Amino acid sequence: MLKKLIHTPEGVRDIYGSEYNDKLNVEDSIMKLIRNYGYEDIQTPSFEFFDIFAGNIGTTPSKELYRFFDKEGNTLALRPDFTPSIARATAKYFADEIMPLRFCYMGSIFNNTSEYQGRLKETTEIGAELINDTGVDADVEILMMVIDILKKCSLDDFQISIGNLEFFKGLCAEYGIDEDKELMLRETINDKSYFGTLDILDSLELKENVKDIFSRMPELFGGIDTLAEAKGYVSNRRSLSAIERLEKIYEILKLNDLQKYVSFDLGMLSKYNYYTGIIFRGYTHGSGDAIVKGGRYDNLLNEFGKSSGAIGFCIMIDQLMSVLKRHQISVGSMTCEKYLITYNESNREKAYEKAISLRHDDKPVVMISCDEFSDDMIADYLKEGDYTLIKF
Repeated sequence: MLKKLIHTPEGVRDIYGSEYNDKLNVEDSIMKLIRNYGYEDIQTPSFEFFDIFAGNIGTTPSKELYRFFDKEGNTLALRPDFTPSIARATAKYFADEIMPLRFCYMGSIFNNTSEYQGRLKETTEIGAELINDTGVDADVEILMMVIDILKKCSLDDFQISIGNLEFFKGLCAEYGIDEDKELMLRETINDKSYFGTLDILDSLELKENVKDIFSRMPELFGGIDTLAEAKGYVSNRRSLSAIERLEKIYEILKLNDLQKYVSFDLGMLSKYNYYTGIIFRGYTHGSGDAIVKGGRYDNLLNEFGKSSGAIGFCIMIDQLMSVLKRHQISVGSMTCEKYLITYNESNREKAYEKAISLRHDDKPVVMISCDEFSDDMIADYLKEGDYTLIKF
């Protein structure tokens, strides 16, 4: 006898009933808010050519991609990240557009990693991308939207931690650190690995005061005073401009009384190679991981033939749902009063007329025949489903 396949593979799960309804409510609320900022929906394929996520784009290690072949022998990959797909689509359909483009999306991403046991390998993301705008106001718009989304989800005790890769890159350029060592330093600093950073610095011919600057980067996080401290460690124009941009972002957010939601982390460097300027992550109590990630990627569209600056973010919906459940927070509602109509053969016609009328008024209706199910069974069903009973 064949074994019944009733279980799912590792890293994926079924969602149904009230849990799925809660998730739909959250998704609906977030998407409405994003559209209120003038963003338009875009849908890209679940899988793309492998090269969209590999090579210079540097989104996810090849070993963590779900790869397969089409009948022509092309290597394809399930998307681990929406941003490269949207960059590709923008370069294809809006190659000559110079005015800002605003896109939003919702869907699944796929990561075939065993690094975090018990984590989902298929997760839902909602995000937005602002393309053709390199200005600081674009950075602020994205951050304001993220703050609005988390407040919309009834979260008030959260922080958006902001960094700027240009601070680190300016230091590497100033002291002649090659690309390989830069990538190694980027990883250890981002992981807050003090001794790992020291090991790499010891292999470089740098003065002790320069090594001290890099080794301090994992500690450069906190409020606005962090930026003033960082200024004291650098003299190159690129790093100083990076700090000045963060200061400008803070000042604009302060005009809207949103400064309490942001902090700064100059040791946050991200594993995604396509980020070029500010990067950020959102955290709240009840989750050790970021529930929001984003940043500026001014060079990514060049990979697809369009020279254009861009910035975006994504909300990890499954992570957000865990936080909301832990805090017993309910967001919005897509439900209304539900009806249970019971009937028998003699009054079936009237029961159907009532059901049709209610459904035309957008009321959910379940019909159960008393000829098929006992009164006790119907009573239990009525209680579990929280229905309003209509008997015929």
